[in-house]
Amino acid sequence: MKNSKSFSVLFWTNKAKADNNGLVPLYARVTVEGKRAEISLKKKLNLKKWDVRTGFMKGSGEDVRITNKYINEVSNDLFEIYMEFNRNGKTASADDIKIKFTGQMEVDAPGRSLLEVFDEHNREIESLVGKDYVKATVTKYKTIRSKVGDFIIKKYKKQDLLLDGLDFTFISNFEKHLKIHEGIEHNTAMSYIKRLKRILTIAVNNKWIAHNPFLAFKCTTRKVSRTHLLEHELSILSLKEFKIKRLEEVRDCFLFSCYTGYAFVDAQKLTPAHVQKRNDGELWIETSRTKTEIVANVPLLPQAIAILEKYKDDHGCIATNRLLPIKSNQKMNAYLKEIADLCGIEKNLTTHIARHTFATTVTLGNDVPIETVSKMLGHTKITTTQIYARVQENKISRDMASLKRKLTCLQS
Repeated sequence: MKNSKSFSVLFWTNKAKADNNGLVPLYARVTVEGKRAEISLKKKLNLKKWDVRTGFMKGSGEDVRITNKYINEVSNDLFEIYMEFNRNGKTASADDIKIKFTGQMEVDAPGRSLLEVFDEHNREIESLVGKDYVKATVTKYKTIRSKVGDFIIKKYKKQDLLLDGLDFTFISNFEKHLKIHEGIEHNTAMSYIKRLKRILTIAVNNKWIAHNPFLAFKCTTRKVSRTHLLEHELSILSLKEFKIKRLEEVRDCFLFSCYTGYAFVDAQKLTPAHVQKRNDGELWIETSRTKTEIVANVPLLPQAIAILEKYKDDHGCIATNRLLPIKSNQKMNAYLKEIADLCGIEKNLTTHIARHTFATTVTLGNDVPIETVSKMLGHTKITTTQIYARVQENKISRDMASLKRKLTCLQS
């Protein structure tokens, strides 16, 4: 890099500060008369493309070309500052050059970038897990950050984009990317885009961006028919004998959620301490939903109690202080597909279908009032419960039969 007898510049990356995408911050080290100063260049690059020997990025691509051009410009600027001190008859220290250069950076700074703001946001909410956020929220934001990063590389051939360069077209193209290239259905794509909107709202509120790209974009959701198991399918699943232990355990954990309504993340965290006996002798699960921290206490049906009894002496459950041998959500869903095939159930079984089944077949289908179901599911609005619950044809038949009996009695 630029140097003289007493001046030199070295560019380096800090591997210890690499983010989840392998991007590392770039620094310039100015040395004058053996004394040095470190300057953060407020730029990240791909560690795999960094050449320690040359102090430049290696390979091809727009990101490499732009970064190497920037390194040359910084090197020239720092050398020019050093020479300016000399021309004015002043002795410049490394710190003097740093102060002069960073002052120019603030004036000439092109603005903040999207993924930079994303990373700051994600680090902040991660530090608040257990206080204002749950771990699942952090995971969701990291997922969307990764998808936005992949989209920028694929569409724009860059590692990041400046906030001021974002517009409606960026949002629209990202939606198409999720649906076409990632194969994501509409409602899930909208949930991703809503989190991106949250990041850009932060940028707008902090005046890091002059306009909001989302002003002309409307996030919409489509009504979907939620899958659930019918009574005969629950019976088939319950009676099926498995020779493989892992399949039996997954089936039992799935059925437990069918008879309690707990989502996977809530069922997974249950411990023996959550089981309480009320004054009337009935056993209840007393807990709150991980997602909302809303109380979701549920009285245990005989089927759920039988499953808990089956695993009360299980060594794995005792060692982990868990009620059930619940595996990861990914493994549960993979094994449930295998279980569905073995049981002849032609539905795409997932852990969340158990919650739908509780709301429809187990409760509303057996005339449990929707207000009661809503309370057990941990919902704050009946309308939320109505999304999960579908009125089944057999219930319509029972209701109409009851009406016919009443009308017959009135006529006689």
